[in-house]
Amino acid sequence: MKLRSPSHASLALRIALASALFGLVVAAGAIAVGFWTLSRQLDDRAATEMQGRRDLLVHLLAKVPSVNAVSGAKDSFADLFFGHDDLHLALADPSTGRVLAAYSDPALHSVIAIGHASAVPDTVHSWTTLSGTRFSGMHGLAKVADGGDVRFYLSVDRHRDGALLGGFIQATLLALPLLLIVVAAGSGLIARTGLAPLRRFNRLAASIGAQSLSKRISLSGLPGELEELAREFNNMLERIDEGYRQLEDFSGDLAHEMRTPVATVLGRTQVALSQTRTATQLREVLEGNVEEFERLSALISDMLFLARADHHVTAVKSESVDLVLEAQKVADYLSLVADEKALQLQVVGTAPSIPADRLLVQRAITNLASNAIRHASQQSDISIQISSTERIATLSVTNKGEGIAPEHIERIFERFYRVDPGRARGEGGSGLGLAIVRSIATLHNGKVEVMSVNGRTTFTLSFPIAGVRQPA
Repeated sequence: MKLRSPSHASLALRIALASALFGLVVAAGAIAVGFWTLSRQLDDRAATEMQGRRDLLVHLLAKVPSVNAVSGAKDSFADLFFGHDDLHLALADPSTGRVLAAYSDPALHSVIAIGHASAVPDTVHSWTTLSGTRFSGMHGLAKVADGGDVRFYLSVDRHRDGALLGGFIQATLLALPLLLIVVAAGSGLIARTGLAPLRRFNRLAASIGAQSLSKRISLSGLPGELEELAREFNNMLERIDEGYRQLEDFSGDLAHEMRTPVATVLGRTQVALSQTRTATQLREVLEGNVEEFERLSALISDMLFLARADHHVTAVKSESVDLVLEAQKVADYLSLVADEKALQLQVVGTAPSIPADRLLVQRAITNLASNAIRHASQQSDISIQISSTERIATLSVTNKGEGIAPEHIERIFERFYRVDPGRARGEGGSGLGLAIVRSIATLHNGKVEVMSVNGRTTFTLSFPIAGVRQPA
């Protein structure tokens, strides 16, 4: 079985491991707090107990006749030691420092250990023997019956408390792995259950193919966190589906558009080679082929421009562009073509200069004007109207002709779309001119619109007066 690397571990496993790690940190903190609290409580209990033993000792010493009688008064302290085999007592003469009585080895050792620990009497101190046994002790002065002073050294063995703390640590360390396993298993189960809706995404993604792009994720029953994700996922599939359909249409249209000039060139060439031709006849064939190749080259160039524009690869060289001047240049350039149909090109209006790519703007105006000439009625006028608002400069090209039916308005800017396919192809149109206009407008953060009423068709190209969108 192939093991997954940590970077490819399932989300449920990651959540389980993270929960176990978090549980370990929390448990370690809880153990530390518990150990500290228990230790403090044991210290407080030992101090309280020692204070009670100290009060009893003072009471018992008050019954001893004199300092010299202390050494023989062990029986007088029976009540002090009753039930407290962990209690140790040493008594000394404060004037000479001589030990009067020591009832155990630790008691004798405490004279030095507690005496050096602090000069403050009646306070609890911790000390340890050479073997490492921990004690809590205190020292102070007490009076015997004749008023003499006796220094006492009272200590309590803390080994039972140490054993209790050790048992606490041992028990928690033994229980901790089991606790972490339970936490990890529970977290993994909860995560797996909570992530179950994600399997919808997995199943749908696995079933998506070229023929099943219409499938979508159902939003019913999804938690709020995943509902938005599912909605965006469906929107993505919608865009992919739409793009795929456009690509299919585009591929078919492109093949159809390229087939015509290729078939023409191939047919002419085959006919020319079928029998002996004169040099003049061959030249005519070659000239016809050149025209078809030029048409094919223009088609390829337009497609390359649209592809680069769609991906924002086309460079936009921003400069100050005068729409009136550019429109007049286009009108002068197309005047001969317009004269063939007895058309009049008029440029009217004014607008501030816009920051744009001059050649691209000129190309867009040329495409709109050429389209207007192609579809205008004989002996009519074509108006190129330029105007502006505070933020937008517009250029409108209007012609009179058959007009555009409402069902074609929404698709007029699609690639290879023709209202009259036969007429456009016969007059050299490729069906890409208006698509290029829309791409140029989009590159400049502008837009192009069309309106056709009663045979009067107007294309309006809008540009922002300030700012041009640079390619991403």
